[in-house]
Amino acid sequence: MSVDPNSELVVTCGSTEAMMAAMMSVTNPGDKVIVFSPFYENYGADTILSNAQPIYVPLVPPDYNFDPAVLEDAFRQKPKAIIVCNPSNPSGKVFTREELTIIADLAKKYDSFVITDEVYEHILYKPFVHTYMASLPGMRDRTIVCNSLSKTYSITGWRLGYTQANPEVTERIKKVHDFLTVGAAAPLQEAAVTGLRFDDAYYADLQQKYTHKRNLFLQGLRDIGLPHTEPQGAYYIMIDISEFGYESDLEFAEVLARDVGVGTVPGSSFFRENENRYVRIHFAKKDETLNEALNRLSDIRKKITPRT
Repeated sequence: MSVDPNSELVVTCGSTEAMMAAMMSVTNPGDKVIVFSPFYENYGADTILSNAQPIYVPLVPPDYNFDPAVLEDAFRQKPKAIIVCNPSNPSGKVFTREELTIIADLAKKYDSFVITDEVYEHILYKPFVHTYMASLPGMRDRTIVCNSLSKTYSITGWRLGYTQANPEVTERIKKVHDFLTVGAAAPLQEAAVTGLRFDDAYYADLQQKYTHKRNLFLQGLRDIGLPHTEPQGAYYIMIDISEFGYESDLEFAEVLARDVGVGTVPGSSFFRENENRYVRIHFAKKDETLNEALNRLSDIRKKITPRT
């Protein structure tokens, strides 16, 4: 958990609730918010629930990079904010310092907030590194950090998140938060202090464990011959299902669960674009579970007949 001593903190009921409180604090009805696509499903919904209008900017597969010219076109619409998930769910992208600087410069140029979702900040794969948007020149006061203890300490069900922003914005978030979720459970906050006192060895071990799981699953997918992304952070993989010829990734995910016994999320649920060639799978599981999933996927082509 990284906290800027010059910013103020609001403890919330999870990062999802933190994002909603941040959105409702800085947007007015009719304002616009930039959302990168693919995106965690709540971002578009949070924007709409705040009576704001999302402007979607594509992150282009397979590397999920953005076109700076397209991004500036979006900023020319004078958005109140842009949402940046880094590392990203679902793509596993880690934004480089250069990419974040482009975003920061545009936010300053067009006077926009940057709302960051950094819940996967400690789940990274070498040589990729996480850069805090708020650490860039001129960005401390216009960055609103949404974060959580859920992923770093494997306590997703505890719903402990927080926002971090300049004092003026934080005062507004406090007011929204009080009417939105009231407060996170006090006993769980007290218990979480144990994790916050872990030393650097814990975070090194966390990275090592997830790197092992990532490598195990990626090698299995390579052996099976299923095209896929290679995440730079977080614990999600997008599997390309184009060879099976399904027009609906939802239908494919249902068939995969029924006939192969592996559950995935249809990729279209993360894209604004008409994109049906991916399903998302995650590897935050025990090794035996991952190996069993790979075993079931090994004869996928025998169990799922391609559509022509």
